[in-house]
Amino acid sequence: MESNIFNLIKICPIIIISLTYSYWIRTFIQPGTKRLLCLLPIICLNLFIPLTFTSVHLTGTLGFFFAWLANFKLLLLSFNKGPLSSQSSISLPRFIVLSCLPIKIQQNSKTNKTSIPDLTNGSKRSNFETNSNTPFLQYPIKIILLGILVKIYDYSENIHPKVILVMYCFQIYFMLEIILVIFATMARTILGLELEPQFNNPILSTSLQDFWGRRWNLMVTSIMRPTVYEPTLKVAKNLVGLKWATLVAVFGTFVVSGLMHELILFYLGRLEPTFKMFGFFVFHGVCLTVEIVLKKVVTDRWRLPRFVSGPLTVGFFFATCFWLFLPEFIGCRIFVMASEEYAALGVYVRNLTSVF
Repeated sequence: MESNIFNLIKICPIIIISLTYSYWIRTFIQPGTKRLLCLLPIICLNLFIPLTFTSVHLTGTLGFFFAWLANFKLLLLSFNKGPLSSQSSISLPRFIVLSCLPIKIQQNSKTNKTSIPDLTNGSKRSNFETNSNTPFLQYPIKIILLGILVKIYDYSENIHPKVILVMYCFQIYFMLEIILVIFATMARTILGLELEPQFNNPILSTSLQDFWGRRWNLMVTSIMRPTVYEPTLKVAKNLVGLKWATLVAVFGTFVVSGLMHELILFYLGRLEPTFKMFGFFVFHGVCLTVEIVLKKVVTDRWRLPRFVSGPLTVGFFFATCFWLFLPEFIGCRIFVMASEEYAALGVYVRNLTSVF
């Protein structure tokens, strides 16, 4: 525990220096290949940062923040695109925060609604409120539920394995949302930013398109669109025509997402990849493309009611998680190590408070 904390303290100045360098690069180097080459050392550094930690919480968080999101933002910056290029007069502190934290500034802070781009068709949805209007009480409740889940694992020998798998799914969701909300709250408090939400009640999804494009981890959706979806769509239009280009772009986005999840899994477990995690996202990419085609065929003639499509979507997601996603986490002992870290953190805090 202490070694990870000391590593975090040592790595923070390096991160600030590297992002300051990136900030000045955007000022002096024109967009294009030359700027990309100048930013490549920082991209490589971001890939290395998670390997310096052994804590699954720190490794997973830093892998997601830097190896994935920050690097994709820097790739966009190389060609003067993305959130780091949206404001020509952006200050250095705001640039650093936007680079290393999974946040997206709300474009129109005067309204109570936000429009999230649908990755699969580019349309805008205004069907939920921003984090600033989300009941704050839900986050303490989720923290309590996460603690209850961790405690229940002590009695796992008396619980059906399938129930344990469902608990694992909720643990991942609670942990991810809590971590993202903590950092988003920090950014909002320090810099006074109005931010777009990261989640929108994924349990209420009525289709795969609804789940992946409008409800689950929307920061990833917003960064994958300009880095993967749009370039793939542009190329696919010339190869297969506009009619099929959207499907190719959607599937390509899931392929890249699967590779990035494999990278995060490697950071967590440090084991040789089996690519089952990759298979989970490829399979969902195939199913989503099929769903899009079916919607185009039957959208005006027949549609499942929400009380049918909702349970079908959630049930399909849980089933595929049990099949491809969770076995990788279990094989790497990630849930076991996470529980051990909770216990170690409790001991560390008690020892620290006893000193004072």
